Amino acid sequence: MTSVILRTILCVCFTGPLAACGEEGETQDTTPTATSLKLQPISSNLSSPVFLTAPPGDMNRLFIVEQRGTIKILDRTSGTVLSTFLTLTGITSGGERGVLGLAFDPNYTANGRFYVHYTDANGAITVARFLVSSTDANVAAQNSEVILVSIPHPTFANHNGGMLAFGPEGCLYAGVGDGGSSGDPNNNAQSLASRLGKILRIDPTTPGAACTSGGVNPFVLTGGNQLVWGYGLRNPWRFAFDGGNLYIGDVGQAAREEINVSLGPNAGRGLNYGWRLMEGSACFNPATNCNNGTLTLPILEYPHENGACSVTGGYVYRGQTVPAIQGTYFYADFCTGFVRSFRLNNGSALDRTEWPLLAASSITSFGQDGLGELYILTQGGTVSRIVPN
Repeated sequence: MTSVILRTILCVCFTGPLAACGEEGETQDTTPTATSLKLQPISSNLSSPVFLTAPPGDMNRLFIVEQRGTIKILDRTSGTVLSTFLTLTGITSGGERGVLGLAFDPNYTANGRFYVHYTDANGAITVARFLVSSTDANVAAQNSEVILVSIPHPTFANHNGGMLAFGPEGCLYAGVGDGGSSGDPNNNAQSLASRLGKILRIDPTTPGAACTSGGVNPFVLTGGNQLVWGYGLRNPWRFAFDGGNLYIGDVGQAAREEINVSLGPNAGRGLNYGWRLMEGSACFNPATNCNNGTLTLPILEYPHENGACSVTGGYVYRGQTVPAIQGTYFYADFCTGFVRSFRLNNGSALDRTEWPLLAASSITSFGQDGLGELYILTQGGTVSRIVPN
């Protein structure tokens, strides 16, 4: 957003640049080209969709977060709306506020728990737990909300973050922006006492508690906020785990956008990603001598050129429909609509590619379904699947 989330093994034979199957003994070209992928429309009449996900192993449904307060379920194949899963009232929406993120518990099929990131009636950044109905898998249980985290955000409306995701150790991670305005005037992102400008690591079972699975959070014993996992972020609108590694798309100020990648295990633990000391790899405040060697710099950044303004972080592709792009991380820019990718190799972003047939207006988010396939959502109401061309 502008400074305004059971795999089936398939053997699919393609003709063209992504051909991967053939007669026994044949060598096929599996090198993708820039026009090897396109968008397959799934739905075009949603209201400001900002995230797409599915419960673990769910191969038939797509859960769509609409910013103004609803979560809808679509049939994965037809795009038909099956139900309204949840409607949240008493929230603030518009601009960068609203219902912003959704994550399903790794044990969702057993415990029915899911988690929502939203801004409440007072603008407070809220992470809450809900339950699915015991009688209808397509609706949430009435009055099941338990608030896990509430962060006051009274002064400015922007930079709320919005992403929720479970890490490999079963902890719930939340992306939280720096509190808004320009230049982080309260220096929240660098303050370990503040939960703003951070990645938080939360116990999904206990309100207000830090997760302890796999070890304690890094600042529990040193005077920082117990929920803080990583800091120095401006607006980490979307992040994703892949094989224990953590990819973060952090929205920049006025000059550059950045992607940070932290390697597992314990990806991102205690790291300072630099804001507001730095914007990307350049000093911001102070203008010189901003890095004493302890900051984690982005693996990739791009300037605000040709209309670029706000990175939309995505996912590493782990689906089966397009084998040639396995291991490729996709991201976009909200203003220009470009979609680009790279592969992580020995700490570097290699095989950088732009995909012109995936470009779209006002990309709010990528999504990942229960089969590991990827989607692109736009503010105008469309949801499209990335497929071979």
